Amino acid sequence: MTMLEKTTRINYLFDFYQALLTPKQREYMSLYYLDDLSLGEIADEYEVSRQAVYDNIKRTEAMLEEYEDKLQLFQKFLERGTIIEQMERCLSVKELNNTKLGKYLVLLKELD
Repeated sequence: MTMLEKTTRINYLFDFYQALLTPKQREYMSLYYLDDLSLGEIADEYEVSRQAVYDNIKRTEAMLEEYEDKLQLFQKFLERGTIIEQMERCLSVKELNNTKLGKYLVLLKELD
């Protein structure tokens, strides 16, 4: 996984699970991933060591991955997007195949 892929994944996980984090975890993750501040800049702002910020971010990333393992919100989001694209493709080529569209609707319902 490239750094860009990791950052994108963490941003999505943060969007889905940020309400489960402490205010400090949310703030560090937001500053690091959304505002693109360095560890040193965050450490200066909170008057803590760079290592403390790093440890907090790494622990929070692990927590986000654990939440995803259990709840699968991001995975279902991706699957839902794929199914919707397939449905749109059927409609765009005027392939009004009710069997295919019905299959996609069943798949969407099964995600919930």
